[in-house]
Amino acid sequence: MFGANLRGLQHIGLPVTDIVRSKAFYERLGFVEAMYRELPRRDGIVKVVMMQLDKLTLELYQLCGAELEEVRQRRSGHIDHVALDVADVDAAFRIVLEEGWSPLESEPVFLPFWENGVRYFNILGPDGERVEFNQRIV
Repeated sequence: MFGANLRGLQHIGLPVTDIVRSKAFYERLGFVEAMYRELPRRDGIVKVVMMQLDKLTLELYQLCGAELEEVRQRRSGHIDHVALDVADVDAAFRIVLEEGWSPLESEPVFLPFWENGVRYFNILGPDGERVEFNQRIV
């Protein structure tokens, strides 16, 4: 099915209510900031920081508006998604469609992360968990 296109874990996404506090917490565990971005939206600014410890990357992100309030109300289950690293996101998207899965996005989405950006899309797992397919553009 995916063969060599699936290369392993890309990152773990964690929605947070205070990006500064969360970043400081993970720094105390030995993580270092690898990337920071602010993404403007109509209802505010989404703040994203990639924290790295060896080969493990955590994506900490603070949403805005109603989505931030929803995160604040959660009592458990704060890990939002598991991102798998793929060599070719377009090929992964085609495979997902061929397998009869329904991507949450109509096509891979570009984000201005890292040096050259990333492209990604998500599907839902059997219990509603989000599985992201992510290609870092080099």
